[in-house]
Amino acid sequence: MPIDEPAAGAGGSSRSAEGRPPRVEMPDRRDGRAYVMSKDLALAVQVALVTGRPLLLRGDPGSGKSSLAAFVARERGWRYYEHVVTSRTQAQDLLWRFDSIRRLADAQLRRDLDDHQYVEPGVLWWAFAPESARRRGEPPSSTVRPVVEPNADVNRDRSPDHAVVLIDEIDKADPDLPNGLLVPLSSNSFAVTDADVDVAIEAPTTTVGGSDSRHLVVVTTNEERELPQAFLRRCVVVWVEHPTPQELVAIARSHFDVYEGGMSEADELLATKLAKALDGLRARAAREAVRRPSTAEFLDALHACRSIGITVDGPRWAKIEEMVLMKRQQPD
Repeated sequence: MPIDEPAAGAGGSSRSAEGRPPRVEMPDRRDGRAYVMSKDLALAVQVALVTGRPLLLRGDPGSGKSSLAAFVARERGWRYYEHVVTSRTQAQDLLWRFDSIRRLADAQLRRDLDDHQYVEPGVLWWAFAPESARRRGEPPSSTVRPVVEPNADVNRDRSPDHAVVLIDEIDKADPDLPNGLLVPLSSNSFAVTDADVDVAIEAPTTTVGGSDSRHLVVVTTNEERELPQAFLRRCVVVWVEHPTPQELVAIARSHFDVYEGGMSEADELLATKLAKALDGLRARAAREAVRRPSTAEFLDALHACRSIGITVDGPRWAKIEEMVLMKRQQPD
């Protein structure tokens, strides 16, 4: 029997609009539908577009850095691509990859070889020149096997002349990766040496007004590794600050409106109490020099409390703090 009484309006079933999958099937959404952009972030996006520079987002994990790119793409109707960096990622992976193993196998079978057939375009190639990427750099008259576009369903009805690219967690890789992107990001062009192809921004298919860049490259870092100064110099840099309690409630309201069909008064009261509690937890974590709970964890705690029926002042709240928010490394 539960210790806490469920909060009014709480329940175990999702209130998502008809036809939407329950939230728990996709806890980390990247569809760009629910996002509350601060004035500083909105200004940073404008500056990046005006200058044509990549937008580097710095901040704690879970602060909403990765979600911004999909939100901007959706709001503007631009194509969207993303690449999550790992310790093995190289700069060329964001431009193109070459399947040398398949090529070697075909060579052993004495098949006619066309190096273009073994080229797989990366996210920056798709952003700069989507038609060239589909043909692997071959001319329109070529019979080369076309490539399926990443996010094809999402991008089908979006602008062919504009794109947003997310390069997520660039600090996971060696400094060679950001250094290797300096020229492609500065010139919006690169050479595919494996297939003797030059990639550059394609001419717009429609009349494009204004002087802003047609593409936005968003780069995120969790500050696990210092980035090269040459790379920082070429970026518009902004620190994604943790939201205030009022901003946390607004973020929760946005998520509930999009994915749950709306926020009730009881939900908003719970979100307000939890946001204030989180603010205190973050202050305590700062004093103890430990990791501070993030916006993403606030949303997890809110959904857990709402669905299970846990209140901030109830006896099970301490366990929510421990399991979802503070996540202690060792037991006391």
